[in-house]
Amino acid sequence: VQLQASGGGLVQPGGSLRLSCAGASGFDIYNYAIAWFRQAPGKEREWISCITSSGETTVYADSVKGRFTISRDNRKNTVYLQMNSLKPDDTAVYYCYTKRGQTPYWGQGTQVTVSS
Repeated sequence: VQLQASGGGLVQPGGSLRLSCAGASGFDIYNYAIAWFRQAPGKEREWISCITSSGETTVYADSVKGRFTISRDNRKNTVYLQMNSLKPDDTAVYYCYTKRGQTPYWGQGTQVTVSS
């Protein structure tokens, strides 16, 4: 697995989590845009955010705008997704993604559950 996602867990509504997406050893991600997707039970996978290789440009889906922040530390070969004001509707498996040429790479997913 070239992308390793982590940081998921169980959190109460209104709480926060920070997800990480690290490039595996030998898989440098600092030259590539990275995106986060999520998939809730019974629903299609949904794009939620992406960041350019430099980190200068970030884009968000309306469903998370103002609550989630994507960032990266290229020295650590890692991209982060800070999630605040979490809602039960944010419950899903979260995946990071990148693409090299025509080849897509997905992280293994990390479960986020928002429940009281």
